[in-house]
Amino acid sequence: MNKRGFGSIYRRGSIYWIKYSYRGRIFRESSGSTEEPKATRLLKERIKQTGRPQFIGPTEERLTFEDLIAMLRTDYAVNGRRSASQLTSRITHLHDAFALVRVVDITGDRISAYVAERQRTGAASTTINRELAALKRAFTLALRAERLSHAPHIAMLEEHNARQGFLARGEFLTLMQQLPEYLRDPVTFLYVTGWRVSEMRSLEWRDVDLGAGVVRLRSENSKNKDSREFPFSRFPELAAILTRAHARRRLECRFVFHRAGRPVGDFNKSWTAACTRAGLDKTLVHDLRRTAVRNLVRAGVPERVAMELTGHKTRSVFERYNIVSPNDKDSAVQKLASYLDAQPTAPTIVPLTTGEKTG
Repeated sequence: MNKRGFGSIYRRGSIYWIKYSYRGRIFRESSGSTEEPKATRLLKERIKQTGRPQFIGPTEERLTFEDLIAMLRTDYAVNGRRSASQLTSRITHLHDAFALVRVVDITGDRISAYVAERQRTGAASTTINRELAALKRAFTLALRAERLSHAPHIAMLEEHNARQGFLARGEFLTLMQQLPEYLRDPVTFLYVTGWRVSEMRSLEWRDVDLGAGVVRLRSENSKNKDSREFPFSRFPELAAILTRAHARRRLECRFVFHRAGRPVGDFNKSWTAACTRAGLDKTLVHDLRRTAVRNLVRAGVPERVAMELTGHKTRSVFERYNIVSPNDKDSAVQKLASYLDAQPTAPTIVPLTTGEKTG
């Protein structure tokens, strides 16, 4: 049965099929229905889709959520993304919500409903945003592979729950006394440089130039894939750390920081125990990175230079780490008071006397 202007409808057994062409290619597709009006609606929809800049065809509707995740995992593996280990946790709840759903049915409304449910269960905005970012990346990959003609809009949440932890100098020194001996130097390295734990762990002796007083991070070990340097010749504490590490160097171990020849592994358990003994419960290892940013800025280091040292690419993240504490505000008010007290008290304008006329 021809539908003038937009293809044809025919039957196979009791089921209606549609037939249409696009750029010389013939498409045939089952409507899955025994009712001709439903087949007509499907044919009209397909003809409408052919008018879009990118037409995928009926294969688009067979794309599943699992297909999206498979593309996402491949992308992480091929590009060596350092957050690959976190991918599973980011897609767990997405999988629970969309595992049996066709990709074309993952609409903006369904994503909004997902966000609302995650908020209802107490998930933080930052956590939800990481999940949404993974989903958005998966859709982007499907579009690039021409397996999808369009993707839903995915709006990110405002993040008001960014952690604001940092360690004052006295707190850090107290914590050092509670840490195992083998962790004190690598943790101090993190406190001074603001580098990530993974970057500290990956540091090898080929990355350290004791003569020039520079430690280098290779791009393959950097989260943002940018190499960087941290000079230490004029920082006695950091120079002493690397000198001690060199004295403990083992030929069978290429890493700067190690424990009896084995690379420093996960030390969260030792860290948590030390924080508890130091009265610093809920302090995170990542607070060392925030502290380093804060210390650099308050030491008067220009923000652009500080970002180069710590490896921050975006100012928004850097600024989030540059925390203003109550002590900072007290110091600012004290400086204001001192400034005003230092100003001349003699009037700079001579008042007019009674009866005196101007100009």
